[in-house]
Amino acid sequence: MIGGDGQSFAVVVFLGFVAVSLLLCGLAAADLDDPEHFYAGGSAAFGPVGGGLAIAGDYISAATLLSTTGAVALDGADGMLFAGATVLSLFLVMRIMGEPLRRAGVFTLGDFLADRLDDPSIRRALGIASLLVLTPLLLVQLSTAGRILAAMFGLPDGALTGCTVAGGALMVAYAAFGGMRGVGYVQILKVGVVLTALSLLAGIVLARYGWSPLALLDAARDRSGAGAGYVRPGLHFGSSVAGRLDLISFQATLVIGAACLPHLTMRLHPLRDARTARRAVGWAVVPVAVVCAGVVVAGLGACALIGRDAVRAADPGGATALLMVTGALDPVAGGARHSMLFAVIACAVFATTLAAVAGITLAAASSLARDLGSARGAKKASAAGEIRRARLGIVLVGAVAVVLSATLADRGRLTLISLSFTVAASVLAPVLLYALFLPGYSATGVRRTVYGTIPLIVLLLAGSPAATGTPIAVFPDHDLHWFPLQTPGLITIPVGFLLGLVGRTRPDAARQNAWKGRTTVSHGRGERP
Repeated sequence: MIGGDGQSFAVVVFLGFVAVSLLLCGLAAADLDDPEHFYAGGSAAFGPVGGGLAIAGDYISAATLLSTTGAVALDGADGMLFAGATVLSLFLVMRIMGEPLRRAGVFTLGDFLADRLDDPSIRRALGIASLLVLTPLLLVQLSTAGRILAAMFGLPDGALTGCTVAGGALMVAYAAFGGMRGVGYVQILKVGVVLTALSLLAGIVLARYGWSPLALLDAARDRSGAGAGYVRPGLHFGSSVAGRLDLISFQATLVIGAACLPHLTMRLHPLRDARTARRAVGWAVVPVAVVCAGVVVAGLGACALIGRDAVRAADPGGATALLMVTGALDPVAGGARHSMLFAVIACAVFATTLAAVAGITLAAASSLARDLGSARGAKKASAAGEIRRARLGIVLVGAVAVVLSATLADRGRLTLISLSFTVAASVLAPVLLYALFLPGYSATGVRRTVYGTIPLIVLLLAGSPAATGTPIAVFPDHDLHWFPLQTPGLITIPVGFLLGLVGRTRPDAARQNAWKGRTTVSHGRGERP
C-alpha cells in the first residue's frame, strides 16, 4: 500500500505540471515573431532527440492509454494487437515518410501538397479532410481531460462542464501563446511524466506476479471468463467471418490512419535534414513502444485483479480500466481517489490529454487559417497578421470544441475515433503516398480521393454497429445497422487508393523530369537524398 493523501498529491502535481508547461510556452512565445517560428519552430529547434520526443508526445493520446488498456483488459490478444499496431504505425511513418515530408516553408498538409503538386487549388480539399480527422479526436481528448480533472479534484458529475471548459482554456493558452515550439516543450514534458507513471504501474503489477509476464497472462486469462479465447485473436469482434473481417479492417485502419494524422505529419515538415529525420526515429518509436508495453501490462493487471466482467460493467469499452487497476493495487479508505497511485496515473492521463488537445488544436487551427483561408482567396498577410489569424483560429477551434465536447460528453467516443482514423487511412494516406512516390499524380486525384471517399465513410459508419445497436454505439438503444463492420476501412481504404489512381495523368518528359528533380533535391534545401 502506498501511503499519503492521494487527492492532495494529485492537485499538487497537476498544478505543478500546468505551471511548468505554461512557463515553457511563455519562454517559447518570446521567439514567435514570424509564421515559421509559430507553425514550425518545434522540431527544427529541438534536433533529433527533442524532435523525436515531441513526435512521440503528439502520438501518445488518451486513446493510447485508456482505450488500449481497456481493450487488453476486455479482449486480451486483440488489445495486444492494437498496442502493437500503434507502435508499428509510428515506425512506418518515421521510416517511410519522415524524410520525404521535410520541406522548408510548409506547415500543413495543404501547404505541402500544394507545393508538391504545384497546384494551390487542392488546399480546400486538404483542409476539409484534415479538419474531419482532427475534430473528432479533439472532442474525445477534451472530454477525457474534463473527466480526469473532475476525478482528480473529487468533483461531482455536475462539474464536468466546468472542468471541460477549464481544459479547453488551457489548451488554447498552450497553442496560442506557445505555438509549435511551446506545444513541443509540453509534449516532451508529457512523455517524461507518462513514461515514469506507466513504468511505476507496470512494475507494481508485475511484482504482484513474481515479475513473470506469463504468470500475469495466466491470471488474466483465468479471470477473463473466456478461457483460451482470451489469448487468441477474435474476442473483440467475434469469431464469425464478419468478426474476422472487422479485426483486419480495424488493424489496417489503425496502422495506416495513425501514420497520417495531420498533427503528426505537421511535426515532420521542419526536421532539419535527412540525418536528423533518421536519428529521430528511435527517439520517437522507443518511448511509444515502452508506453504501449506498460499499457499491455496494466490491461492484463486490470483483468487479473478486478475481473473482465467488473471492468466491462464500469465502462462497456473498458476506458476506466487504467484507473480502476490503481484501486486494486493500492486500496485505501475513502476510495481510489485518495490513493497515491491513482493520483500519479490520473495526472499522467491528464497531462497526456492536455498536451494532445493542444497539439491537435494547433494543427486544426493551422489548417483552418492556411488551407481553408487561402482557399477562399485570402490575401497574403504580413507576418504579424498571419500569427494573429492563426491565434484567432485557435480560439475559434477551442471554443467550438468545448461546446461540442460538453454537449456530447462520452457519447459515441469510439465512433468518433473510428471516423477520424478511417478518414486518415482512406483519404490522407492515398493522397500522401501518391504525391510522394507516384509520378503523374495530380490535383484531380486529390479531389477525387477526398470528395469521393469521405461520403462513403460517413454512409458506412452511419449504417454500422458503431452507430446503433451495440453498448458502445452512438445510439445503443436502437439497432438500425445494415453494414456488418464496425470499422469500414476494409472497404474505404481500397476505394481511396483506387480513386487516387483514377486521377493520375501520364506525365510528359518535362513534367516527369521536374518531378524527379523535386524528389532528388530534398525540400528545396539543396540536400542529396
